[in-house]
Amino acid sequence: MVSVAKWDIFEIELSGPSGGNPYLEVTLEATFTHGARAVRVPGFHDGGSSYRIRFMPDAEGEWNYTTNSSAAALNGKAGSFTATAAAPDAHGPVRVHNQFHFAHADGTPYFPFGTTCYAWTHQPLALQEETLATLGVARFNKMRMGVFPKDYPYNVNEALHDVYQKGADGKYDFDRPNPESFRHFENQVKALGELGIEADIIIFHPYDRWGYSDMSEAQDYAYVQYLAARLAAYRNVWWSLANEYDFLLNTKPMHQWERYFHILEENDPYGHLRSIHNGDP
Repeated sequence: MVSVAKWDIFEIELSGPSGGNPYLEVTLEATFTHGARAVRVPGFHDGGSSYRIRFMPDAEGEWNYTTNSSAAALNGKAGSFTATAAAPDAHGPVRVHNQFHFAHADGTPYFPFGTTCYAWTHQPLALQEETLATLGVARFNKMRMGVFPKDYPYNVNEALHDVYQKGADGKYDFDRPNPESFRHFENQVKALGELGIEADIIIFHPYDRWGYSDMSEAQDYAYVQYLAARLAAYRNVWWSLANEYDFLLNTKPMHQWERYFHILEENDPYGHLRSIHNGDP
């Protein structure tokens, strides 16, 4: 039987429909059971015919799973794996502890000492490697970082990858995420985790010249759900809905922000920390 350490990632990779727009048209999830306990985990389309479901076991022992999908090729797939003891340096996601403090899921105290690198995953690869090397000898244990590139002083370059694909007209198609961009982003989240750094992921921000902050309400909801499906299984993830969310209220009214939080709650079975950042006092 396959084994995965507690707090690590067990990944199911499946082959399914590649035609049309699977991002919008194919639903996929799995139910993981451990004794009498059941956990719903969303899956996602990862380009071409590739689909993935990622799960972070929080208890040792045997886990079983069954998939549920609108696509016959992805539906009813079943299997199992064994969760072994956590690695010595793996303490699980950070939680609120006694209202005013933080601790990992296993009770290990966590004292945040953070930095911010808003658009570091959109810089040239050499600079990203330099950033990781610098963090490797620093004492930071938390980083705030954005999914989208940023148009701001010192952040004026074009992104390494387009976050969404472009159509034949050269314009971004916000119904088609670019899997390469998200793979790179999650690999850097993993790299931070290997350094013992929590990744506080900023989902939206207003400093934009590409159109990401002007996606429709439905496109925003699909994006947040997709992000949760891809990243929630990483134990070092935190969610920050936005930087300066109040600068976006003209296009994203308050009911949308409330819905974003609910989408995270519904699609993150691990309950990673959630926050939001205002601009005006």
